[in-house]
Formats: sequence, structure tokens, C-alpha cells
Amino acid sequence: MQTTRHFWLGIIIGVLGIVLFSSKAVMVKLTYNYQVDAISVLLLRMLFSFPFYIIIAYIYRNKNNDVKIKNKDYVWVVFFGFVGYYLASYFDFVGLTYIKASLERIILFLYPTIVLLLNRLFLKQPITKTQAGAIGLTYLGIVIAFSDEVAISGTDTYLGGFFILLSAITYASYLVGSGWLIPKFGVVKFTAYAMLVSCICVFIHYSIISKISLFSFAWEVYVLGFLIAVFATVIPSFLVSISIKMISSSNFAIVAGIGPISTIILAAIFLNETLTLLQLIGALIVIVGILLVSLKKN
Repeated sequence: MQTTRHFWLGIIIGVLGIVLFSSKAVMVKLTYNYQVDAISVLLLRMLFSFPFYIIIAYIYRNKNNDVKIKNKDYVWVVFFGFVGYYLASYFDFVGLTYIKASLERIILFLYPTIVLLLNRLFLKQPITKTQAGAIGLTYLGIVIAFSDEVAISGTDTYLGGFFILLSAITYASYLVGSGWLIPKFGVVKFTAYAMLVSCICVFIHYSIISKISLFSFAWEVYVLGFLIAVFATVIPSFLVSISIKMISSSNFAIVAGIGPISTIILAAIFLNETLTLLQLIGALIVIVGILLVSLKKN
């Protein structure tokens, strides 16, 4: 009885984490209503989340001290923080200026298939027939969803989709490349360090290219920036980690399937976005394909 309660609590925590993560795209789209560009929104996200990751890094500074960490390991942390969180986030935020939040989430949901392809290409890890079929299924779903959107919204959809796909590729590259490094630092400490690197990259990026004053935005933009940082970045990252510990990664892979669904629902409520029947079918095909990939991988 206690085990069952523990399991269902883990599922509830996982669902909450996924829904909060899913709200990010919706809140970013809401900020764009106030004529704010992508790098400004990303800056606010990083500014508000920066103190949290400083605190986390300080609390976990002595964890895994029994593992010898070399100077070059810190260089790799900087590299993966740049690729996995800065580049991936920037491409994502730029892509959202062109396409719907619901379509963004569907494309980002492809990253497990990209992980498999990168593992095959660089690490020579085999792909099973089931995984290959699931990969084909997911990309078929993307083609179906996108073909309909181009007809509705025009060719900017391709540009937005390209940026979101770049985000998924850079994030998948981070997952594949950093696997050997995470055990040295521990998951929480590594994530905090990588996020701090990402924050600094965004601060530099903004200071070089932006001519907009940080204090010139509408008050709603700062509120949304804070919500994106805390409720769509920091809190869900911990909820997901807790859920995986409670229910296992294979069970969490199933829970993660609600990600695109929750984004579609939130985008309909807060952005008045609608997907055509064909796009919904495409989204469902993608979800089924990713679940097959995730379950087979686990």
C-alpha cells in the first residue's frame, strides 16, 4: 500500500514538473505580445534564475569530492553549458518568434530520437528495428503537422521550425557528450554549473548586441520573466529529478508523453492557439513514436 502511494506520488510530481516545463513556451509567446525580442526574454529568464543556481552550486560544492576532477573537466563544463543550455535556449526562443508554442513543443520532443542518431553516428551504438521504426514514425508526424501549418501561416514556419530543430539538436548533443562528465560532478552540481555558464553567455550576448535598456520593458514582461525562470525552469528541473528517483526513468518516459499535450492545452487557453485535425494527428504520431523510442531505450 505504501509502495503504491509512493509510486502515484512520484507520477503526480512528474506530471506537475512536465506541465510546468510545458508552460515555458506559452509564457515566452505571451512576452512577445509586448514587443520584446528573444534575447531580452532569455536575459530575464537567466537573470531571475541566476541566484537560485548560485545557491545550489554553493550548497552542493562539496558533493562528489571523493572523485578527482581535473582542470580540463571544468573546461568541458563550460563547453556543455554553452552548447546545452545557452545555444539550445537561444535557438528555442528565436524559433518561438515564428511558430506556435504547441508546434515548438512537438519539435523539441524529438530530442530522444536525435540522441539515438548521434549515439549511432559518433559512439557506434546500434539502433534496433523497433527504434528505427519509431524514429521514422516521429518524423512522419512532424511532416504531417508542419505541412498543414505552412499552408496556414506561410513560409516563416520553416524558419521557426529550423531554429527549434537546432535547439533540439544542440540539447541532444549536450546529453550525448556530457554523459561521461556528469558522474564526476553529480547531476545537481553539474546542472548548476552548466546553467551558470549559460547565464554568463546570455549576459555577454545581450551586452554586445542589444541596444534596448534592461529597465525599459512593461512591468508584465518582468513578471513573465520571473515566472519563466522560477516556475518553468528551476522548480520543474527538481520535480523531474525527484519523480525519476521515485518511479524510475522508464516510467517517467511515459509520463513525459503529456508534455506536448499540456502545451497544446495551455496554448489554447492562454494564446488562443488552435491546431487543425491533421496537426493533432501528427502530434499524436510523434508522441507514440517518442514513447516507443524512450521505452525501448530504457
